[in-house]
Amino acid sequence: MGKAQLQSIHVHPVKAFRGLAPREAVVEPWGLAGDRRWALIDDGGKVVTQRQQPRVALAAAELLPGGGVRLSAPGMEPLTVPVPRPVGTVPMQIFRDKVEAVPAEDPAVHAWCSAYLGADVRLVHMDDPATRRPVDPEYAREGETVSFADGYPLLVTTTASLDALNSLIAQGDHAAEGPLPMNRFRPNVVVSGTEAWAEDHWSRLAIGEVVFRVAKTCGRCVVTTTDQASAERGREPLLTLGRHRRLGGKLVFGQNLVPLSPGVIRVGDPVTVLE
Repeated sequence: MGKAQLQSIHVHPVKAFRGLAPREAVVEPWGLAGDRRWALIDDGGKVVTQRQQPRVALAAAELLPGGGVRLSAPGMEPLTVPVPRPVGTVPMQIFRDKVEAVPAEDPAVHAWCSAYLGADVRLVHMDDPATRRPVDPEYAREGETVSFADGYPLLVTTTASLDALNSLIAQGDHAAEGPLPMNRFRPNVVVSGTEAWAEDHWSRLAIGEVVFRVAKTCGRCVVTTTDQASAERGREPLLTLGRHRRLGGKLVFGQNLVPLSPGVIRVGDPVTVLE
């Protein structure tokens, strides 16, 4: 094996929208700068993702200076959304977490998102990720917080594990669905140059000079079966993960990370397993 290195970086300005692949990113305590600071909620305040609305996969958000976003989606005129003033918040729910968020100020933004999805949704922003949402206390240390990501600041995957998973898919009943691309798993950082499933054994690692701890393995859901280019759903990889990667009742792929130091990561940075 060659030396492990950072192969790619992925930032998702709006939760569940298509991601960006910058060459470098600032690591903040709650995740990569600009990652999942925006999200959609339904009329009851629950977060809306590809779980409920696979077509969210086809929408894109470009990150603008200052934290605003420029939205685009099939059949829609692009729309620029500035960061709203934190004059008032609305309650929202991300799985088990109740979080306060700031709605976009222009009603046209909510109308745009609702028209695209054919459902009543609103676009909200996390104004203060340092205080709004703690990491799951079962796996967190004091003071650790997270953006609108599913549960943890970053998700790491490895190319070797994806290759191994695709080999298993090729041997299964739905081989025609493979090989799957990495975007099915919506990672923040992808590492090359490791053995397959090496990440199962990591507890602390450095990407360049930035140190992370591994909080827990990542349990996978129906989003992984959603083709990110067509929004169509299949059976894989959950069938194969169910046969080969079941841990504590979860189907797992990738590891959740929490930064232990701030800094900048860059594609090509060495990845060092510290323990």
